[in-house]
Amino acid sequence: MGTLRVVADRARPRAHARTRADTHAPMAHASLVASLAPATVARARAHAGHRRSVGLINPARRERVAMRRRALAGDRSSNESSDSPSSSGASEVSGAARAATNGDGFDPSRFASEAAAAAERRVNGALIGIAVDVIDRLYAGRSYARFHALETVARVPYFSFMSVLHMYETFGWWRKADYLKVHFAETMNEYHHLLIMESLGGAERWSDRFVAQHIAVAYFWICVGQYLISPRWAYNLLEQVESHAYATYDGFLNANEDALKAQPAPRVAVQYYTKGDLYLFDEFQTGEVRGERRPKIENLYDVFVNVRNDEAEHMKTMEFCQRPGNGLRSPSSREAKVLLSAEACALEDKACEENLDASMGERSCEGLVDCVINFGTGAVETQDMKP
Repeated sequence: MGTLRVVADRARPRAHARTRADTHAPMAHASLVASLAPATVARARAHAGHRRSVGLINPARRERVAMRRRALAGDRSSNESSDSPSSSGASEVSGAARAATNGDGFDPSRFASEAAAAAERRVNGALIGIAVDVIDRLYAGRSYARFHALETVARVPYFSFMSVLHMYETFGWWRKADYLKVHFAETMNEYHHLLIMESLGGAERWSDRFVAQHIAVAYFWICVGQYLISPRWAYNLLEQVESHAYATYDGFLNANEDALKAQPAPRVAVQYYTKGDLYLFDEFQTGEVRGERRPKIENLYDVFVNVRNDEAEHMKTMEFCQRPGNGLRSPSSREAKVLLSAEACALEDKACEENLDASMGERSCEGLVDCVINFGTGAVETQDMKP
């Protein structure tokens, strides 16, 4: 699995690279925007706010904001305790350290959480290794049958996640509407991958279907158990599954490019990627500005390119969901929130940034492991609660 993880990390797309460069550009001409017609101003503000909102799911940006705030807290502490310039740098470091620890340089909660995460990754790696070995042996030399088995299994975790989230909602513990929307969109995407593989003959043998379906049933309950104990654990398992899928499709494309380009695209793929209502397709593009990705489907090679890219999107989302206080937002709801707040903060970039970042700091007690580690710290989910 070590080799697979390296391949996946190298292949992981960086969808947020351009958003960081574009974040402040619209604000540089605030005076010019203010002189435009009201409708134009509203559109410009909405666009600017929406571009910034993509940062909600940018882990690197959130980490930089947190570091900057810790440094500022240390600087304020230094100014209150001493006027000596030479002590400023040391106070910034100590202030940041105090913010993240219990005062003596050691944070038991963080240490326990990181140790638990490392153990979860090792267990998941072993599970994926066993599953991949079984599938490789059963479907050796039959790519489409193997892909059908992978897609049958790959969409099951989203069912597991939604089942647990629906249970939480029924009990009134907390609500995560955006998680439900994104996971359902991911399920529908994997479902269409499955239809594509069936159209290519991947499900012709009864034995192939039997094995894949029974693996999927076992996988469902494994994911339910993991999600109840620790959502981070379940999300990491699926991230590793999606990493394997990405590497598998990428290798298949590189080895069969000419042959795939000579074959027509299945009708189901053309229908899904290029026609009809693409709302659900847009909903799982959590690493992109909504509406930007419009696939090209001219032959079978293009189909597998898009299937591979879909797996990359799932991989990015699962990686982000493992981070504490991530505040995942579906593209449509994120856009709606920005449109509603554009008048208030589009021309006040700093205030808007602070408001957006504040929502990312919300914590909740998610799963038994997180509840035990953070016991007594106040773990009520504030996202999408009843009024």
